[in-house]
Amino acid sequence: MKILLLNQCFYPDIVATAQQLTEAARGLAERGHEVTVISSRHGYDDPRLRFPRRERWKEIEIVRLRSISLGKTRAWKRALNFASFTLACGLRLAVTRRHDAVVALTSPPLISWLASMFTRIKGGHLVFWVMDLNPDEAIAAGWLKADSVMAKLLNTLLKSSMSRADRIVVLDRFMKERIVAKGIPEEKIAVIPPASDESVHYDKQGREEFRTAHNLCGKFVVMHAGNHSPCHSLDTLLEGAMELQERDDIVFCFVGGGSELCKVRSYARAQQLENIYCLPYQPQAKLAGLLSATDLHVVVMGEAFRGIVHPSKIYNILATGLPFLYIGPDESHMGDIIARIGNNGLAMHATKGDVSSVVRQILNSADSVRSEVAPERTILAQDFSRSTLLPRLIGEIESAGWESSADFNLCVPARIDSSVGDQASTITD
Repeated sequence: MKILLLNQCFYPDIVATAQQLTEAARGLAERGHEVTVISSRHGYDDPRLRFPRRERWKEIEIVRLRSISLGKTRAWKRALNFASFTLACGLRLAVTRRHDAVVALTSPPLISWLASMFTRIKGGHLVFWVMDLNPDEAIAAGWLKADSVMAKLLNTLLKSSMSRADRIVVLDRFMKERIVAKGIPEEKIAVIPPASDESVHYDKQGREEFRTAHNLCGKFVVMHAGNHSPCHSLDTLLEGAMELQERDDIVFCFVGGGSELCKVRSYARAQQLENIYCLPYQPQAKLAGLLSATDLHVVVMGEAFRGIVHPSKIYNILATGLPFLYIGPDESHMGDIIARIGNNGLAMHATKGDVSSVVRQILNSADSVRSEVAPERTILAQDFSRSTLLPRLIGEIESAGWESSADFNLCVPARIDSSVGDQASTITD
């Protein structure tokens, strides 16, 4: 079966959607499908990065498009990046031949609509893999007014994409509820959370190497790792760091990228906080060591973004077996995960603005540091592992393209059992 994947970022970029799509592409190629990816030549978070225009990697054909890339520090820069890549992608699709299945993600937001037009004109079936919802996200963030012409246009194009899609894959039950509320039939929506990276585990040696390299030995490390999005305010955590500035044994480590990382640096300078460390994205090969180097992970979710964006960093955190503090609304996918873990001191929760609770829970955790990996967390992590979830995703893509490929049964092994991963779906469907 010929499968086309569309997203602004892909291998070797290391942002979350690039990693998820890369693993899906590899899984599809290993199943014997002809896989082509259209993505950007520029790094998603770092516009200075340049990737080859064309590349064949792991039996995957990668076509990378040149477009404007100004970084993500300002909303207008992001909008221009998106518009430029959307135009470049539209021109490329105009000369691209029909594929049996087209999988469109959500970066940039209108790429799913391009995919729907491509399948409408040239044939094939569309799978819409929803990583975030726009214009819902832009409205919730205050970038667009709900009654503006642009918001209404984007919402019309989103609904058109969803109506055209044969299958829609969403990340949690709240996202599914939001899409159903837009009038999309429930039966075409599958809930499949993002898979964790199976190279991630508790890495004692990597932990010591990272802590030594960054002068963290002997410290209790509170870490926020990944994308620092303006959708998820870090104010509560930063105020907690200020409250704990006299504790020389506690440090706050912010690792990754995104526009809010600049704000973290500015806050630390303005408040003269020496307990805040900022580091860029680390190499993928060192991810296990990085995530193992902390004593308490932090996951933050904006109050208005339930069902719009998804806290995908939690799955690699679960794989390490280390404690985490969630700052955000209780009624959320993170709340579901914490409910499954239970009240064992490993999963903590505070609401936005409750600095005293954040400080108290950090201090409690610092006073009872665990040296062993929690077995309860390791078991839960398996529910969200790649081996559990990737077969379900591939099954959705294959089922959508089944009728398009005349020789599907000749070139592809027996279809993956879609019942795999039922445990994971119990809290998301």
